[in-house]
Amino acid sequence: MIPMNHKSSFPWRAFLKSVAAIAVPVALQNLLTTTGSMIDTVMLASLGKETVGGVGLCAQFSSLMFSGYWGFVGGGILFMSQYFGAKDDDGVNRAYGLTLSCMMVVGLIFMTLAVAFPGAVMRIYTDKPVIQKPGEEYLAIVGFAYPLQIFSMAMCALLRSTRRVRIPMFGAVASVATNAFLNWVLIHGKLGFPQMGVRGAALATVISAAVNVITILILSGAVKHPYLFKLRRHFNWNRAALKSYFHKCFPILMNEILIGVGNMVINVVLGRQSEEAIAATAVFRTLEGLVIGFFAGFSNASAVLVGNGIGAGRLDEAYERAWRLVYLCGSCILTVCLLLLAVHAPVLKAMSLSGESLTIGTGMLIVYCVAATVRMCNWTQNDTFRAAGDAAYGTILEIAFMYAMVLPMVCLTGRVWHSPFLLIFACCYIDEPIRFVLMHRHLYSGKWIKPVTPQGQAALPAFREKHAHKKAS
Repeated sequence: MIPMNHKSSFPWRAFLKSVAAIAVPVALQNLLTTTGSMIDTVMLASLGKETVGGVGLCAQFSSLMFSGYWGFVGGGILFMSQYFGAKDDDGVNRAYGLTLSCMMVVGLIFMTLAVAFPGAVMRIYTDKPVIQKPGEEYLAIVGFAYPLQIFSMAMCALLRSTRRVRIPMFGAVASVATNAFLNWVLIHGKLGFPQMGVRGAALATVISAAVNVITILILSGAVKHPYLFKLRRHFNWNRAALKSYFHKCFPILMNEILIGVGNMVINVVLGRQSEEAIAATAVFRTLEGLVIGFFAGFSNASAVLVGNGIGAGRLDEAYERAWRLVYLCGSCILTVCLLLLAVHAPVLKAMSLSGESLTIGTGMLIVYCVAATVRMCNWTQNDTFRAAGDAAYGTILEIAFMYAMVLPMVCLTGRVWHSPFLLIFACCYIDEPIRFVLMHRHLYSGKWIKPVTPQGQAALPAFREKHAHKKAS
C-alpha cells in the first residue's frame, strides 16, 4: 500500500544520504556497545553457565532502568529535534536540561537499589541461589555505572537531535576498547592484578562508562558544540516550558514504565524455568542487542529527520520520509536477522551454550527472526509518532496489548500450563502483527503530525486540508 501522495520524483539519493549520515554512526555506536556485552559474556563463559545466567538477569534489571528513563529520552528528542529544526537555541537548551535532570533521578534510584539491595533484586528475577550469587556480586558494583551511562545517553540524545552523531560513536569505541581490555585484566587476573571474576567484569563496566562520558565531553568541547556546555541555559525553565514538556513526555513515560514492568514480569517467568533456559535467555538477550543496536540507527534517523522537518514547518517532507523509513528499517532488520541465524551455532557455543541450552538458544533465534522484523517496524513507527508530537497512539496500543494479550499468555504458558520453553518465549511476540496493521493505518493517515514549534503549527492547517482532500477524492 502506497500513500496517496506518493511521488515518483521523491529524492531518494538525498534521502538515503540523510538517513545514512544519522543511522550508520548510531548503528555502529550501538553495535559497539552490544559487542561490549558480548565480550563480557564470552569472557565470563569460563566461569560457568550459572555466572552467565546471573549476569544476564542483571542486564534485565538494567533494562527496567532503561524503561524508567527512556520516556524522557523520547520526549527530549521530540523537543530537541523540532526546536533544532526551527533554529530555537533556547528551546534546545531547555529541553536538554529537563531531559538530563529527569533521567538522572531515575539513574540514582536504580544505583541505590543495585548497590544497597542486590540480593533483593536478584530474588525477584530468579529463585535459584546458584544463579543469584554471581548476580549479586556483579550488581553491587555495576550499579555505580548507571548514572554515568544515563549521563552519556542524555548527551547522545542531544548530539543526535542536533546531527552530531559521530561523537557518540567515538565514545562507544573508547568505551568498548576499555571494557574489553579491563575484562581481560580483571576477570582472570592479568598484568599482576588479582583475579576478580564476575566482580572484575562489573568494575570494567563502571570504568568504561566513565571513559565514554569523558570522551564525549572532550570531543564535544573540541568541536565547540553550541548546546552541550550552556549550563545556565539548560535550567532556564518556566511554568509553560515545564507544562509543555511533561504533557508530551507523560504518555511516553507511562508507556516505557508500564512496558518495563510488563517485561520484568516476563523475565520473572523466564527466570523460573530450567537453568539451561535461563543461560540461553541471557545469551539471546545479548544477541538481541545486536539487532536492536543496528535498528536503533534507523529509529533515531526517523525521529531526527521527521522531527527536524516538522519543527521547520516542512510537514509534507516529514510525512514522505516517515513511511519510507519504516520499510527501509524492516528490510535491513530482516537481513541482519538472517545473517545472525546463519552464523548462530559457533556464536552460541563461544558464549558457553551446549547441549540443551544450545538447542533452546537456537530455537529462540529462529522465533526471533520471524518476530523481529515486525517488532522493529512497530518500534520505528512509534518513535516517528513521538518525534512528530503524537506520543499517545503507539503508547495506548502497546500498553493495551501487553497487558491484555502478552502477559496473560506468557504467565499461563509459563506458570500454569508449564508449556515448553519456546512456546512461552513465542508468546512474548504474539501482539506484534496486530499492532503493525493498526499503526500502519495511523502512519498513512498523517494524524500523528502534531508540531510544538510555531513554524510547524503554522503549516499544519494546510497539511490537514491537503490530506483531507486527497482522502475524499
